Amino acid sequence: METEPLLDGSINRDRGSGDYGSRPDSTHLCEESAKARRLSYSVPGDPCCIEGGDADLHIQQAVVFIEDAIQYRSINHRVDSRSLRIYRWYYSRICQWGLGATIAVILALAFFEKPSSLSRTSDLRYKEPHWEPPCGLTESIEMVCFIVFTLDLAVKSYLIGWDEFRKNKWLIGYTVVIAVSIMDWTLSMSMVCDERLRIRRILRPFFLLQNSSLMKKTLKCIKRTLPEIASVILLLALHLCLFTMFGMLLFARGEDPEKNGEWSTYFRNLPQSLTSLLVLLTTANNPDVMIPAYTLNRGYAIFFILFSGFGTYFLMNLLTAIIYNQFRGYLLMSVQASILRRRLGIRASFEVLCCKGQDTAPTEQERAGVQVETVLQVLKRVQMKSYYRRAIITKVQQFPAGYVDGEGFQKLFDELDKDRIKEHPPLPEYSSPLLQKLQFIFSHYYVTVAGNIVALANMICICVILVIESNKSVSERDDYFLEVVNCFFIAFYLLEMVLKIFAFGWWGYLSYRNNIFDGLMTVLLLVFQISIFATYRFPYPHWNPATRGLLSLWEMVRLVNMLIVFRFLRIIPNIKLMALVASTLLDLVKNLRAFAGILVVVYYVFAVLGIWLFEGTIPAPGNSSMVTNSSTANRTANYTSECGTYEQLGYWPNNFDDFASTLVLLYNVMVVNNWQVFMEVYSRYTTGWSKVYFVCWWLTSSVMWVNLFVALILENFIYKWDRSTACSVSDMERTRFRTTVQHMFREHIQEPTEEELASHLCQHPHLYVPR
Repeated sequence: METEPLLDGSINRDRGSGDYGSRPDSTHLCEESAKARRLSYSVPGDPCCIEGGDADLHIQQAVVFIEDAIQYRSINHRVDSRSLRIYRWYYSRICQWGLGATIAVILALAFFEKPSSLSRTSDLRYKEPHWEPPCGLTESIEMVCFIVFTLDLAVKSYLIGWDEFRKNKWLIGYTVVIAVSIMDWTLSMSMVCDERLRIRRILRPFFLLQNSSLMKKTLKCIKRTLPEIASVILLLALHLCLFTMFGMLLFARGEDPEKNGEWSTYFRNLPQSLTSLLVLLTTANNPDVMIPAYTLNRGYAIFFILFSGFGTYFLMNLLTAIIYNQFRGYLLMSVQASILRRRLGIRASFEVLCCKGQDTAPTEQERAGVQVETVLQVLKRVQMKSYYRRAIITKVQQFPAGYVDGEGFQKLFDELDKDRIKEHPPLPEYSSPLLQKLQFIFSHYYVTVAGNIVALANMICICVILVIESNKSVSERDDYFLEVVNCFFIAFYLLEMVLKIFAFGWWGYLSYRNNIFDGLMTVLLLVFQISIFATYRFPYPHWNPATRGLLSLWEMVRLVNMLIVFRFLRIIPNIKLMALVASTLLDLVKNLRAFAGILVVVYYVFAVLGIWLFEGTIPAPGNSSMVTNSSTANRTANYTSECGTYEQLGYWPNNFDDFASTLVLLYNVMVVNNWQVFMEVYSRYTTGWSKVYFVCWWLTSSVMWVNLFVALILENFIYKWDRSTACSVSDMERTRFRTTVQHMFREHIQEPTEEELASHLCQHPHLYVPR
């Protein structure tokens, strides 16, 4: 995930049509730009002489620009010596981790604030009164977070300058959110924390959004995608309305009450008919919705099959395809801007290194490039991964003339886009021919295959024993036999690990990720086995299932078996397709955190809204004092015994009474299984308009976000599949594929032209480098 730029979107301003190379007269533009602005670091009248020709400042600027390029950050910030020190301190690991921790803390406060989630269960039947924090406890933590955000805003504003601050909508919004939150906090404290609505709670996700530029890009792409899919949404709504009309005509109330089951249950009125077919669109109430009519006449099934076939399998899948296609296009545009940032940062670094700031005019060779020693000096100070630094330094040392030209300087950093090939340490050398032969045998790939076969046999043994003893109680199980089987296999796993360490050496063994997992599981199994021997000693009569320690024998054996089952995952890296799928999932977790962050924001906002709207709506069973009138009480009593209702299904833990239970309820609605039950119960206790909330959440989470996430999984998998088709299993083990969003779309991105780079560099608000 790319790092937050100080000026998001600044490289896109004044781009006209947006085509590359659209600024042919970049030199004239650069001259006019230099005359128009006052430089933050320059001596008046001599913009080239930077602080009396301080060469160290040039190197410091080059270092920061390269770090901006590596992290896809904007370079439009102050470049004087003092500001650069503040800038690097701000983007240091400790500051960014501190800011991230502050955001996590302020978001987590929702679990502790009133209504708090600090209870054993959320079930209305058994839930005890919430523990409420004393007034001022969470508020004090919240104020500390606001102070950190205010400092963050002040540093960002200073580094980019006032002119750039006024153009940045995110920073202006940051200011407004902090100000509104502090005012709401003050109001809360003046009311001794007794207010019902805390406006600042729904504003907290903004702090998460503004701290990630990729999340901003994702949000912007989603916003641009919405109009593109409006036609399909409209067609889906038209499909729903037409079939609702047909359904109300087909299932109108008849004279025979026994034949009015479909009408009374699903098509009594327009809102109920719309709700029934909308739920059917998600297949949550299929085939329940058609059973009353289908019982009377099998021909009625045609209506429901046509509705589901066209709506669920055609329109919904078409919607997925459109969301994927349109979002991918807008995301590609955003990634294009990120690549431009990288190229611009590298070009700016080259330019400041070329400008020596000396009294004497530079030679023609100095104008054309930068000394190799200077580049090496810069690279030593740049914060980057060590293996990329080594690769770039190796390429720098290959320039024979002692100077690196502009094109060569750009190509140096192509190493950042390459996959990392992990080299394993050399095998240890043994002098004995016998040891050499044993090393050759135990380092062979077939040893791993044999280990996988033994692990499979262990799994089969556990499965057979569990099937045989599935109907026995814990006291009747033969734990001794299962323990003997486990001891045999654990001994084999330990022997396998020792032999591999002998063959590969300690560091060679740890250089394989599957060996680390395998060894860790083996050590844990050995520890548990030693604990069992220490608690339940030999011989057989002493193996008593009664608890003699913290855990009974069955519980300890069960833990061992669970670890053995988990250890069976060792086969994944040895099967190419499985390894590819597993690595795709890991890459989604590591590199697509911004998309998950948007989902966290959406969950948070809807959870806060849900608590505001529905907290305490559903009374605990038997508590009729919360029901306002007798008719509602009678209706509630009838629904308690009716099949398929909230009360009959026992969905009492699903409610909006605290933040944690609200998140679980929203997840259940997102899955759409029986989500009509929640719509029905809350519309019964509140109003029919409450269904709007659930439908909006379904559209946002299940339709928009799930489809988008599926599309991104496909993009990631296809990208890795195309790159790994020529790789063997061992090559995939050694290769660390670059699978960030920028790399996934790298082949479809157009490189910026020299004219565009020069044009953007000339528009820098704090930098002028004459060439």
